[in-house]
Amino acid sequence: MTTEVEYKVVTTAPLEEIVALYKAGGWWQESPANRSRIEPMIRGSFCFMVARASNGKIVAMGRVISDGASDAYIQDVVVLPPYRRRGVGRELIRRLTLFCVEHDIDWIGLVAEPGTLAIYESLGYGALEGYQPMLYGKRG
Repeated sequence: MTTEVEYKVVTTAPLEEIVALYKAGGWWQESPANRSRIEPMIRGSFCFMVARASNGKIVAMGRVISDGASDAYIQDVVVLPPYRRRGVGRELIRRLTLFCVEHDIDWIGLVAEPGTLAIYESLGYGALEGYQPMLYGKRG
């Protein structure tokens, strides 16, 4: 069952609501520099989508990184805890994927967190056999 929310592509969003989502995802390190990156990240994304509850509060987000001509990567998908397990994240991924496909991009990648494979597989994603995700500056 999908919770009643409105999904919208945005080029700006309230800073504190986006920070709250990054905190909920466990990805936030507080600093003035990180706060100053939020606005350019939203504007610079090929697609930055939010899900708003009926009270207007942003309860989920996700973004697509791409040049708009070829490959795309979905990242920063997070749903606030009270809205999890209601289909919001699944619908967000479905809509982000559709946005890419509608723009003639069919190579769409993402990095799935542990425990989320079934969700992504149900939406048409699968392991990229023979490849290993890499991250600069990280070891073991």
